[in-house]
Amino acid sequence: QVQLVESGGGLVQPGGSLRLSCAASGNIKRINDMGWHRQAPGKQRELVARITRDDTTTYGDAVKGRFDISRDNAKNTVYLQMNSLKPEDTAVYYCNVAGWTGGADTDLTFRSWGQGTQVTVST
Repeated sequence: QVQLVESGGGLVQPGGSLRLSCAASGNIKRINDMGWHRQAPGKQRELVARITRDDTTTYGDAVKGRFDISRDNAKNTVYLQMNSLKPEDTAVYYCNVAGWTGGADTDLTFRSWGQGTQVTVST
């Protein structure tokens, strides 16, 4: 099994910044894609940002130019630097990780999701 532990959420004023972290642990052979989604009350979950193993990034239109995703492969950790935050960024942010797990003679793909961390942008 692969577990994800998220941290860094909280309350911030409009225009402020926050940095989210998500560390993966467990039976991991290789991590491919890492990313963040978010879900606001009454809305569908949406992509925030995604990063591949070779550092190719994709951003949701709502956050382009304000958010920056990065990863540390040695630590199996993905980060989301959020700048110029707006009230509409308020949501629960979910980390997700995809890769390979398994035993000595088996390779299995996995995709895991974190429990979510609340980000609230408000005065």
